[in-house]
Amino acid sequence: MESLHLRRGLSRGALLRMVILAAAGIGLLAWRWDFINELYLRDQLTPASIVINGAILGLFFLGVAVMAAIFIRYDREEAALFRLLANHREDRPDLLADVAADSIIARRYRTMEKLHASRVPIDHSALASTLVATESTRNTLPRFINSSLILTGVFGTIVALSIALFGASDMLKSAVDAVGLGVMVHGMSTALATTITAILCYLYFGYFYLQLTDVQTNLVSGVEQVTTSCLLPRFQVRTENVLHEFMGLIKSMQGLVKQMEASQSSFENIETHILSVLESSDSRADMLSGDMADIKELLQRGFRLSGQQ
Repeated sequence: MESLHLRRGLSRGALLRMVILAAAGIGLLAWRWDFINELYLRDQLTPASIVINGAILGLFFLGVAVMAAIFIRYDREEAALFRLLANHREDRPDLLADVAADSIIARRYRTMEKLHASRVPIDHSALASTLVATESTRNTLPRFINSSLILTGVFGTIVALSIALFGASDMLKSAVDAVGLGVMVHGMSTALATTITAILCYLYFGYFYLQLTDVQTNLVSGVEQVTTSCLLPRFQVRTENVLHEFMGLIKSMQGLVKQMEASQSSFENIETHILSVLESSDSRADMLSGDMADIKELLQRGFRLSGQQ
């Protein structure tokens, strides 16, 4: 498994950094709460600042929650992937032992197993493209929020400047118009507040969105590497493998033919030996018959018996 290029704990590290930066941001807000209160909440002539900044923060927190959930899911996927690799290193018969059944690598294994059982050729490129398309859909909302955050800041700035222009218009109508001056200052303050909010949210969210794409790329790459090195040799039947096995079969058959030739030679030797034994037995039987005739003749002469007796 040394040839596999996988970064372990990438999603967990990104999630940890997300929590640390969020805690640091909350601490900074608590430390400078007077300034935050003065800029965003106190003496607001219109609800524009609260509404626009609230919308930006709501969109931001929604995206952060979605990304955190994806990071947690990818951390489990990484654990399942490395568990299967450990099973492969240990040569366990069941590669899915202790692997989450709903993980990406487990689904990939079952898909290839079904294709192999159905005698269907396994198209690795099609499987990889399907996985990339499926996982890219999970980033739709974070991608939308990442693109929209900076635009919401621009929108808030435009609205705030419009409010400031209304205030300036009121001031032009009357030389002394405290309300118009207040509205103009409020509009400029709202523009500053919405711009600051959008930029800070965009920087935080954009960084972790890039981290999310890195984690996703690392996971998909790991799944494809494991598929190539561990799963394809178990299921895919290639021409090279068939030829290799066929050559092995031919070599085995050649060995069997040699054994049969050796056995045939042994049988011929045994047959020759049996024939020689039979010939020897026949000659001995002839000799025994001659000896018996001589013995019979001697007995007849000794006892003076007739040939019929």
